[in-house]
Amino acid sequence: MQIPKNQAIFAIVTKSCPPLPKAVPAPTKWDAQLARRLVTPLLGTLTTPNHLTTLRLAIGLGGAYYLSLGQFWLCSLGALLIALSNFVDHTNGELARISGQSSKIGHFYDLACDALVTVLLFVGIGFYVHVHHPDLFVPAQWLGGIAGVAVTLIFFLRMRIESMVGKSGTKQASVAGFETGDVLYLLPLVTVLNGMTPFLFAAAIGAPLFAVYVAFDYARVTRCLQRSATQTTKTARGKDGNDFQAVR
Repeated sequence: MQIPKNQAIFAIVTKSCPPLPKAVPAPTKWDAQLARRLVTPLLGTLTTPNHLTTLRLAIGLGGAYYLSLGQFWLCSLGALLIALSNFVDHTNGELARISGQSSKIGHFYDLACDALVTVLLFVGIGFYVHVHHPDLFVPAQWLGGIAGVAVTLIFFLRMRIESMVGKSGTKQASVAGFETGDVLYLLPLVTVLNGMTPFLFAAAIGAPLFAVYVAFDYARVTRCLQRSATQTTKTARGKDGNDFQAVR
């Protein structure tokens, strides 16, 4: 069967053109908006969201390493890399949304990288503070570990909540396009102002407290789902009983 010439030309043209961006809502956060602009040209290329997640992981690991060395300028470089890693973390999600390449495996990989980078970030800060304040009443590495473990628990519980009620259940508070996670963009400023020690203490206290809050939220969501399931079961049994009596 011979294909008409005009149809053949149309097929060649459409095949060579990259897919158009998906009609998805525009992001509200400023960094997500910038990430959307940067990743849009990647549509139709071999770049996938997982590639960007791996890039974010590599930058974050480098940042945590430089933070741990205890030297001021290397710490400043590490802080810049952490801030950059935090921004790159938005690019994978935006590319996944507009290209339709979202997957459970990719989402889990993204969350695992987020947790790992954040934990190592606090551990690195702990090593930095220990170099400058070796005689703290609590070793600074322990403080970094406490903050890191608390952050890991927060990531795990939020992932469980999201699996039960969707992303709306883990949405962070935002003001004027900024979320609580955007505090990492201020890390280079904290470094320059020599504020790593109070930042570490704040994280070692605040992260466990927030982990407790998330744990209560997880318990609340679990109870609500259990009550809903019980009510649905009772309703279904009631309907079955009425139907049985009507037939009898």
